[in-house]
Amino acid sequence: MDNIRLRTQQQEHQLLSTCAVCSDESRGRAVPEPEDALRTCFQRDRDRIIHCKSFRRLKHKTQVFLSPESDHYRTRLTHTLEVAQIARTIARALRLNEDLTEAIALGHDLGHTPFGHAGERALDSLTPFGFTHYEQSVRVCEVLENEGKGLNLTAEVLDGILCHTKGRQAATLEGRVVRISDRIAYINHDIDDAVRAGVIAETDIPADLRAYLGDTKSNRITTMVTSVVENSVDDIRMDEKTQECFERLHGFLFDSVYRNPVAKHEETKVYGLVKGLYDHYVANPSLLPQEYAVIAERQGTERAVTDYIAGMTDHYAVVCFEDIFVPGSWKL
Repeated sequence: MDNIRLRTQQQEHQLLSTCAVCSDESRGRAVPEPEDALRTCFQRDRDRIIHCKSFRRLKHKTQVFLSPESDHYRTRLTHTLEVAQIARTIARALRLNEDLTEAIALGHDLGHTPFGHAGERALDSLTPFGFTHYEQSVRVCEVLENEGKGLNLTAEVLDGILCHTKGRQAATLEGRVVRISDRIAYINHDIDDAVRAGVIAETDIPADLRAYLGDTKSNRITTMVTSVVENSVDDIRMDEKTQECFERLHGFLFDSVYRNPVAKHEETKVYGLVKGLYDHYVANPSLLPQEYAVIAERQGTERAVTDYIAGMTDHYAVVCFEDIFVPGSWKL
């Protein structure tokens, strides 16, 4: 059986670029483990992420539109799957390690809050130590999952998750592929959702951007991905013209959707909800579930409450808030 994993590792050395990370060259895990008979270390990381509770909860977390009633708007889970698809396409074309790329992509938003970035901003303003979803994603993998034992992922996957959005670049090209794929995915699918919601029309996108990048979501993604593949050698990049249009499209999205009062009017309620939950549980730590009570004892109540709220789905956060603050009907 060991021959299956060994054969895969040998094939990586034969087929992948010299810039890729081969699985038998990984920096390893915080807690060493015996190798799997069938899967490489990065394949095991991918599988651990897919099977963890935090990954399943992403299906009920906001991407852009809070708790949309239509079945066709993106959630944090469908966003994650679209990032993984784009990243795998780029990694395969560049002969990078597709398994490592996929693991990073699938895990990159595990620590995201309910209510999208509005929930993230609320927690960041409330906690004494600050909050970012990418740091929380690493914390989910290292501390919170698997009944407090963590997933024990490889160093390369954790690095890619931590560096997928801001700050320093990932140490691997695979991690950098996920970073640019995340932006390609959300810029295009957020526009698609905004068009579906009637917030904007495709024709609102500046004409020169539609002419250069494409007049549909699919065409724009193809243009961007092709540019990345054709221009990435020792780093991951687009050509100058495509990058310029890419940034302008992001600016259009920010002004037309992310700041649009019609699309975002419900977000004004998020801070009050999150603050209510945060203050209540900090004042009443005995109400925390047992797994978070352990964290409160070891790392402080604020840390435990932050972990608890960050892990909530949109619906569960609303239910908790209603149970605490909204009077119910009296029953005998």
